[in-house]
Amino acid sequence: MTWVGMLIALAGALGYAFGAALQQYEVVAEGASLRLVKRPRWWVGGIISFTGACLHAVALSFAPLVAVQPISVATLVFAVPLAAFMYGRKPYRAEILGSIAVAVGLLWLMLLVPSHNVTPRLSDGAALGFVAVIAVVTLATQVLASRVHGASKALLLSVGAGAVTASVSTFVRVVGGGMEGDWGRLLHWFTLAVPVLLICAVVLLQRSYAVGYFGIAYAGVQVIDPITSVMAGAILLGEPLPTSPSTAVPALMAGALTIAGTITLGRLAPDHHAKPATPALAPAPAPVAVERTVTVQPPPVDATATSRPSTATSDLG
Repeated sequence: MTWVGMLIALAGALGYAFGAALQQYEVVAEGASLRLVKRPRWWVGGIISFTGACLHAVALSFAPLVAVQPISVATLVFAVPLAAFMYGRKPYRAEILGSIAVAVGLLWLMLLVPSHNVTPRLSDGAALGFVAVIAVVTLATQVLASRVHGASKALLLSVGAGAVTASVSTFVRVVGGGMEGDWGRLLHWFTLAVPVLLICAVVLLQRSYAVGYFGIAYAGVQVIDPITSVMAGAILLGEPLPTSPSTAVPALMAGALTIAGTITLGRLAPDHHAKPATPALAPAPAPVAVERTVTVQPPPVDATATSRPSTATSDLG
């Protein structure tokens, strides 16, 4: 049944990647605000992402976290080019190389984790402690993100979003994998925690997308989500981690590759919607030279001087 879960997870991950690209395009235009509810494309992206998340949840009912989570990482290679096409441009070479590096590095890291399907069990105290840790991480990333800008802001916000998304995966794994045909086990506060955490994850995702650095935001979520999920599966659910010394060097290499790809994506410029070109102002009309004709009039003539009789007399001696 593990292979069935992995195939379902792949279908869900591809849908999630496409939906994320659609939503990020709208969030950059409107910002992470309630105005998004008036954007039909944002709703379409949300529905596609939700469908992918549901398939991911179904996959966790068939396969353990360590088998399902790495599959979602591969979608980074598809999500980043999709986002580029949304803006009417070709993906940058750095986007492709960075996405491949993150996907390969993290997939390699996840494959080092031994797959062993155990029935998940989680006590109420452990669950509350887990939620508290996730809340502290999320709050810390939000505070730090408010003090930085650019790619660092997008990365910090995506870390918080990835941690909350991992908590959703963990609770879904506990609820779905622990049913064992008993539907009565759904009547638990774990089931109610899933939609609440999911809403928080969606809000945090939109905030990370709004910064404009889709590559680093999506990569941050895809890195933090599986790593946190695998750690939660090992610490809380008893799922195994690699213990052989021979895996240490490959794990370090995979981690270095993932970090290098993340840094590459973080150096890219943010995406913005093209602003309508400002129409060029018409040149001001040239001043028209007005030819003025100056008429020079002769000085006025004194009429009395012309009409006065001459008084000059000749002296005849």
